[in-house]
Amino acid sequence: DQELLQQKEDIRLLICKQMLAIYRAQLTPLGQRQKAIPLVVNGYVEREINSFKGPERNFFIQAYRMSGRYRPGIIRSLEKAGLPSELSWLPLIESGYKADALSPSRALGLWQFIPSTGYKFGLKRDQWVDERMDTLKSTRAAIAYLQELHEIFGDWLTVLAAYNCGETRVLTVIRSQPRNYLDNFWDLFEKLPRETARYVPRFIATLLIVNDPQKYGFSFEAPDSPPAYETVTVKKQVLLADIAKNLNGSGEALEKLNPELRLKMTPARPYELRVPQGAGNLLLSRMDRIPECKIKEGKTPSTGYVNHRVRRGDTLSSLAIRYHTTIRAIVELNKLKKKDSLQIGQVLKIPANKKTAIATR
Repeated sequence: DQELLQQKEDIRLLICKQMLAIYRAQLTPLGQRQKAIPLVVNGYVEREINSFKGPERNFFIQAYRMSGRYRPGIIRSLEKAGLPSELSWLPLIESGYKADALSPSRALGLWQFIPSTGYKFGLKRDQWVDERMDTLKSTRAAIAYLQELHEIFGDWLTVLAAYNCGETRVLTVIRSQPRNYLDNFWDLFEKLPRETARYVPRFIATLLIVNDPQKYGFSFEAPDSPPAYETVTVKKQVLLADIAKNLNGSGEALEKLNPELRLKMTPARPYELRVPQGAGNLLLSRMDRIPECKIKEGKTPSTGYVNHRVRRGDTLSSLAIRYHTTIRAIVELNKLKKKDSLQIGQVLKIPANKKTAIATR
């Protein structure tokens, strides 16, 4: 019977393919089956390229410029860990290289860690600091997470999908695959959550654009330079604004160097503060001039504030309710006019109080 013979041949071919796959896996240590990130170009990737070229063009250009602040350090850490340097572009689609980026699902920072995953990889979080916003610490945590995922899946595209939606969700989809599944991300693609299904093509589109900008209609200016800084041990609780005054510098610049400080002040314990290069000795010599801001656990300074990045649907009224303050206080602190409309992505300073700290947790 010709049909039966064909079925037997198909089975033999399938068995041979599986044996070869197992043999290759035995030759190569687990977690090192794919060192390079395959740049597959298909309709899904082209759709994301067109999005970056069109409605997201300004976002992409701005994120590329900001990448210069962090990518050199990220690349060094990735290479030290033996991971592809291309992963240094992952924060572009995660956060646009914004250290304080906050998602609707409460993922925070350059690498967009949710609290539970942050804790798992050593990122501390209390009233004073949230290390998910510290670019150096969160990069170390992200590398540890990516290494763990690569040991599980061995395929970088599947690793990226798991980074976005969690390894449990991806493993559940893999278990539902037929027996001839051979670790191909595109076999999983349509079964993943919509956001995750877009996530991997967005990353591939990012790599294609930054590798050949002119081909895709981009002409990038030189990215920002990494900030030069040194660290000083601060043993008392002080506001960053007061430190900046004594350094004759910008409070905003000091905040960018220390993004993990939630209340724009040092905690009630010795803290390694980052200051502009060359300002360390000046700060030490003027430390006695800086007033101490003694705040007990669970309290926040009335002179302090927290940052909020405006998302779709935010209004002055809704922010005042959420942060237990008033519209007038927000308007005055940000020098707004009541008729001003909020812009998505705009960062507002919100007056801090005890209930504000609870709202930002």
